[in-house]
Amino acid sequence: MSRPRKFWSSLALSAMGLLFTTAPIQANPPVEDKWISLFDGKTLDGWEVVGGGDQTKWEVRDGALQGSGNASMLVNTKGPYKNFRYKAEIKINDKGNSGQYFRATRKPGFTDGYEAQINATHTDPIKTGSVYTRVHVYKAPHKADEWFTQEVECRTGDYRGKQVTFIKISVNGEVLYELNDFENQFKEGYFAFQQHDPGSKVSIRKVEVLPLP
Repeated sequence: MSRPRKFWSSLALSAMGLLFTTAPIQANPPVEDKWISLFDGKTLDGWEVVGGGDQTKWEVRDGALQGSGNASMLVNTKGPYKNFRYKAEIKINDKGNSGQYFRATRKPGFTDGYEAQINATHTDPIKTGSVYTRVHVYKAPHKADEWFTQEVECRTGDYRGKQVTFIKISVNGEVLYELNDFENQFKEGYFAFQQHDPGSKVSIRKVEVLPLP
């Protein structure tokens, strides 16, 4: 006896459902982070000293960039970058002060870019983890003369129809906060480190950037 067409249609749909529920799901392969090293651990290749004259000193010692002497900036010549994650291992001396700059101008002074503060015990009350003049941290998340990792995530995106710069700060893998710059003060730029004053000695290693879409 022949079956009605509705029966065969139901049977076909049941078979298709069985096929889709029992077939293994093929997930997309994981995408590895493509971190780019900005420091070779041996030379100042790719870096330029801005300001300070003969009384500022940037050198490579023990596998780290080291700044001392008069106020100056050490700028990475690659770029400009807009959306990224940017991290470095850093050490600052007792009473020392420095800054990890992003979206800075190519020849920056101290106010020509966003600055993630580097300061454990300097008299300036604004400590490591702060974005200077925007969000201030008053208790340093590390000690003087100890290595720590500071990471910045910075990107521009849409927020309710407006282009906004989103910034996230992490120290030693812990997110401290996120902030929004609705003015987009610095739209893109270069990475740099600050030599704040003759009493400060900063050491920097493993400087890396992960460009973001």
